[in-house]
Amino acid sequence: MPLTLGILALLMLLFGPQLWVQWVLRRHARPRDDFPGTGGQFARHLLDRLDLGDVQVVTTEAGDHYDPRTRQVALSPEHHNGRSLTAVVVAAHEVGHALQHAQGDGWFRLRQRLVGLAQGAQMLGNLLFVAAPLIGLVTRTPVAGWLTLAGALAAFGASALVHLVTLPVELDASFRRALPLLEAGRYLPPPDRPAARSILRAAALTYVAASLASLLNLWRWGRLLRH
Repeated sequence: MPLTLGILALLMLLFGPQLWVQWVLRRHARPRDDFPGTGGQFARHLLDRLDLGDVQVVTTEAGDHYDPRTRQVALSPEHHNGRSLTAVVVAAHEVGHALQHAQGDGWFRLRQRLVGLAQGAQMLGNLLFVAAPLIGLVTRTPVAGWLTLAGALAAFGASALVHLVTLPVELDASFRRALPLLEAGRYLPPPDRPAARSILRAAALTYVAASLASLLNLWRWGRLLRH
């Protein structure tokens, strides 16, 4: 029984944040006729108001994000084209990242370097994962293959942990950048503001939730290695 409870607690820790994020975003995704524009149009309006006319707003299938290399606020189709509270608030969050970039925020610059490190670690992990059985066959030493696989898991773990330490940047984009924009411009009536804060919190925790889910996969592979 204690083991079962421990596993359930671990699953809640790893999957709970991700499920909560998805639930919050879906809860406020209902179309709103009282909104004058879509999430994409709102992002464009905010960027122009902030003198960031060189930042583009585009649609993406890769998830909502701001790309500092191309200077693009990229929104998923439902948020770019939708007129929901979720669409508007998520758009403001990504504009918050564009504002961080424009203002040379130190934490944002650190986050970009860490993201590059995470991508490199992910690529290394994939390479080692594929190479592990081949190394074992070539060297005819099972230990070499297992050590290579362990290195792959360590690289995957580093990639996941990098996303966890970017949380301050996400919270800053939500509550020091996006929220003042939403409230100062009277874009949201007071009754919508508590829900908007929940959406901003969920947007900030998206990377953390994904990282925790990936750590579960690492845990499963770690158990396989021990056996």
